[in-house]
Amino acid sequence: MILRALTLATLALVAACGPLPQPFRGNPGRQARMLAAPPAYRIAVPAPDAALLSDTASADYAVALAEALEGAEVPVVVGPPAPLDWRLAVTAELEGRGVVPSYAMEDADGRPLGQVRGAPVPIADWSRSDPALMRRVAVRDAPVIAALLTRGEAARRASETVSFTGAGGPPRVRFTGVRGAPGDGNQSLAARIRDFLATKGLVVQDGAQGAAFAVAGRVTVADAGNGKQRVEIVWTVSRRDGQDLGAAAQLNEVPAGTLNGLWGDVAYVVAQEASGAIRDIIANAGGLGEEAATRRDSQPRGAAGPAVPPAAGEAAPMPAPPRAR
Repeated sequence: MILRALTLATLALVAACGPLPQPFRGNPGRQARMLAAPPAYRIAVPAPDAALLSDTASADYAVALAEALEGAEVPVVVGPPAPLDWRLAVTAELEGRGVVPSYAMEDADGRPLGQVRGAPVPIADWSRSDPALMRRVAVRDAPVIAALLTRGEAARRASETVSFTGAGGPPRVRFTGVRGAPGDGNQSLAARIRDFLATKGLVVQDGAQGAAFAVAGRVTVADAGNGKQRVEIVWTVSRRDGQDLGAAAQLNEVPAGTLNGLWGDVAYVVAQEASGAIRDIIANAGGLGEEAATRRDSQPRGAAGPAVPPAAGEAAPMPAPPRAR
């Protein structure tokens, strides 16, 4: 009963949009996506917590930096980094009668890519944190940050080859795990989705290096009344340039407490159904190449074999095509 309900969950492809207008966006058409790869990185600028600024001024400075970098044609977003984003960490320290801002860049795996310092700002001016001053400092320091990015990108290109079209081999996907599931759901779903994504021609890895896409799972369980729980499983897919490509959502109701222990064959069938939708999202973004994008369930030569079936004693999975509720 429970397994049947989950196998009939709705899989929805939901277009996503970022919190701020971003460069290098748009929908140029299928052929253009095959010919032009998206930017190799996007920079996340969280509000600094060690820049000798108030919380409000820190948030304002992060926005000012993002706007200045965007003006320099750097793909950037304000806030915490997504799974494949690089991160710009901003700090400041007293030096004589001035405050010197410092900018450190990390790649998506947390490896340092370099650090640069801006010119001193008078202590009194920095303390006032006037928005106009913050913008002037951001515009002034944007070129040195952009130069830092250029060096970091050159080092990245020297150490890895990223395929967005599948021409250089199967696309690599950074899987950041599953959160929020009761029982052993986080572990079981993660293991099963890895297995099934491998059968879809995707190379799944923990780190960001070489990955063109990222996948993350989130489970939400809420009381639905009448002794039932509402279970929603969302698999979000993003690209290296930070664009959210879509999400596969599975939603249904189960008797309360049913998933508090071992997920077993439930995880098997949930992952089986979700993996096809994840593959379609990547294929629609040009991530598998034009020929592969037309095949919904191909298994390229060299891909991993079928996912391991349920262990002895578990109920056999009852796959069913997704349908709207």
